[in-house]
Amino acid sequence: MRSFLLRRFSSFTYLNVTQFLGALNDNVYKLLIVYFFIQLDGIENSHRILATTGAIFVLPFLLFSASSGTLADRFSKRNIICLTKIFELAIMAFGIFAFAYESKLGSYCILFLLATQSAIFGPSKYGILPELVSSDKISKANGLMTSFTFLAIILGTFCASFLLDVTGRDFIFAAIFCTGVALAGVVTSFCIEYTPPSGSSKKFNASFLYEIYSSLKIAKGEPSLLAAVFGSAYFLFLGAFVQLNMIPFAVQSLHLSDVQGGYLFLITALGIGSGAMLAGKLSGKIVELGIVPLAGLGVTISCYFLDLFSNHLFAVIPFVMIVGLFGGMYEIPLDSYIQVSSPRKFRGQIVAATNFLSFFGVLCASALLYLLSEVFGLSSDQAFTIVGSLTLVVTIAVTFQFFDYLTRFVCMILSRLHFRTTYQGLNHIPDTPAVYVCTHTAWNDTLLLLGAQRRRMRFFIQHEQGHSKWLHRLYRLLKVVLIPEIEPLEKNPECLSAIKKTLDKGISVCIFINEPDLDAEIEKLKHSYSFREILDETHYPMIPVTIEKGEKHSQARFFTRLLNKFHVPASIGFQSIILAKQPPPDLELELD
Repeated sequence: MRSFLLRRFSSFTYLNVTQFLGALNDNVYKLLIVYFFIQLDGIENSHRILATTGAIFVLPFLLFSASSGTLADRFSKRNIICLTKIFELAIMAFGIFAFAYESKLGSYCILFLLATQSAIFGPSKYGILPELVSSDKISKANGLMTSFTFLAIILGTFCASFLLDVTGRDFIFAAIFCTGVALAGVVTSFCIEYTPPSGSSKKFNASFLYEIYSSLKIAKGEPSLLAAVFGSAYFLFLGAFVQLNMIPFAVQSLHLSDVQGGYLFLITALGIGSGAMLAGKLSGKIVELGIVPLAGLGVTISCYFLDLFSNHLFAVIPFVMIVGLFGGMYEIPLDSYIQVSSPRKFRGQIVAATNFLSFFGVLCASALLYLLSEVFGLSSDQAFTIVGSLTLVVTIAVTFQFFDYLTRFVCMILSRLHFRTTYQGLNHIPDTPAVYVCTHTAWNDTLLLLGAQRRRMRFFIQHEQGHSKWLHRLYRLLKVVLIPEIEPLEKNPECLSAIKKTLDKGISVCIFINEPDLDAEIEKLKHSYSFREILDETHYPMIPVTIEKGEKHSQARFFTRLLNKFHVPASIGFQSIILAKQPPPDLELELD
């Protein structure tokens, strides 16, 4: 049967189904615990119950994330996944007895063990993904996996509420359902193809905080990786707070029951899944970090509106979904970037460190909910304003960190709106940074260059006397370097140094020249010793670029003139690559 299943579907499909079933079980059982304690202690204690269960569920992620990351780097990730699913099956079987004897202590223990299993499973689940799919499909695979995760949250929230509705709050039957889901997860986990260990020989360290610190130091050495780790961690804080606050919000502001409040969170999860798929679509074959600041702003505004319209159910429903939509768009680029940019030998550890920070965020969400409701006495709708303000602060910080990505993404959108572009020679655009040389005709050439390729780019433009104030501001925003007319580029050590540093950071360079003869200028650069030395040291190619724009026809009809003005026809061509010296074998391997 296993051989038949392996022929039918890919390993990524089985991984996706396995993690889907695990996420489904986590959300069903966690919500069952909440409803179980609300039944025992009363709805008036819902804030305390939600904060307590949230804190207990997150503790294993704080205690075992570092060790599970080391485990994922030292052993086969596929084998770890299989063992954790068997562990989950045993936990769910014991969960039946916890409900049968109405044991609060037993229920808390089962919740702790279930979270422990998830903590061990997490680094292997995310770490194995680049081993099962190619790098150009990482964003799409992450979007699909996140969509399935939040589909599991949707179904988990629905199943917990629905099972109790139709069975008259029969918790034993619901626990038997969870055991069946765990059994299905065991079967699908064994259908994932074997993956060898990544080659790490790192030993386990009892001081998990030191392990987390060491992993974050490694992440700091990669461009933008540390910012992506902290940004991803904030998302789980945000998602946990929205989930924990949703039932009190439904009871206090919308006058619904606790189970109906659970149904309301379905809409948020549906929005997150949709946002995840949309982010994967927008990213295409690359990781589009420029989406993150825009999505953070969307979450902020939506949280404010949830407070503003808190007493109107039909107004709340779309904003609850929009919060989820922007949340999914915020998370996918960050998770994809962490997986792609983490060094292979330390990928499991960096994912584990991300998990640790993420679930520390969940713990902070539980503490914040308790603090706002029990200490300060704020209502649940006011709590959304507080978390919206926190998100605004994080969004501002993220904007500074990912500003180059944001400007590139915005310029790409503007170029698609302003130009009707024809592309030639796109196959000449490399996956690595490059030096683009182009004749400069107008400021919007920058839009065309940024819209034609998906890598951050820094512009070096020969100084022109006729620049207006707004154009100078735009150039400063794009971090354009103006080259003095009286000093050729090859004799300008400051500009040459800036070009080299830019390439070393993984950012492409575009040199705009004002001379009409592009080939002659490229020949000068090729024979310039100082400039050639930069190409040889960085090992990145030089690519000639030609840009042509359509003329505005003054005698054309009104609508044609209007279209030509706001949707200008343009053509951009990338010529064959001029290679630098070949890098040594060890550097080639690192670039691959």
